[in-house]
Amino acid sequence: MGSYLGKLVKVKMDRPLGSKPPKHNFIYPLNYAFIPNTTSGDGEEIDVYIIGEFDPLEEYVVAIIKITNDVEDKLVVCKELNKYNKEQIKALVEFQERFFESTIIIY
Repeated sequence: MGSYLGKLVKVKMDRPLGSKPPKHNFIYPLNYAFIPNTTSGDGEEIDVYIIGEFDPLEEYVVAIIKITNDVEDKLVVCKELNKYNKEQIKALVEFQERFFESTIIIY
């Protein structure tokens, strides 16, 4: 995952802002996506939080969420590098990541 940090990636949004996942009881307060044709620790594509954007096409990977009590790390993308610090990113993804033990690595 570290090789993605600071790189421009194409993402595909599958859970837009305000949507609710079918198996969980929360609403996405930001856009959630994946990187097509990749594989994460859970065997699915790499999951991505999109921060500060509404129409994802190409985004910079600004952070990696390294999860210690799950098989899958996640990426955080934005149109601008260095726009958000660790505390801001943590607050934005807290709705879902509060269930995991993790470390945020920023660009």
